Amino acid sequence: MRSIRGTSWFFVLAMALACWMGLLGSLRGAAEAGVIASHGGGDLRAEDLSKMQEFLEGKVVLQMLVDYGVSPEEAMAKIRSMNDRDLHRLASLTDRVAAGADGLGLAIGLAVLVILILLILMLANKRVVVR
Repeated sequence: MRSIRGTSWFFVLAMALACWMGLLGSLRGAAEAGVIASHGGGDLRAEDLSKMQEFLEGKVVLQMLVDYGVSPEEAMAKIRSMNDRDLHRLASLTDRVAAGADGLGLAIGLAVLVILILLILMLANKRVVVR
């Protein structure tokens, strides 16, 4: 049996691709640069403050603040005194925390994982015994 490299179609295809890549590499495009306007510092700070206010009004967060001996008013005053960069970083972290805070997503994910494992085992003719 002949190897694949000995065939003529492989050589023709390799040469065609090499020529095509050479042609594409020789073409040059124009690069353009420009300044992108920001979203506005005042509006962004107001959004971050409102996002933090909503986060601090949550039942779980209020209870944790009380447990640690911090009143919600003190926490909001501290947040208002933060600089813009730190406030934005904290507000973006609250989005991640709020997304998985209820635990329902974790429970559904685990249930789907268990069902998927059981289905794979059954399709592989394996026996699942729970004692």
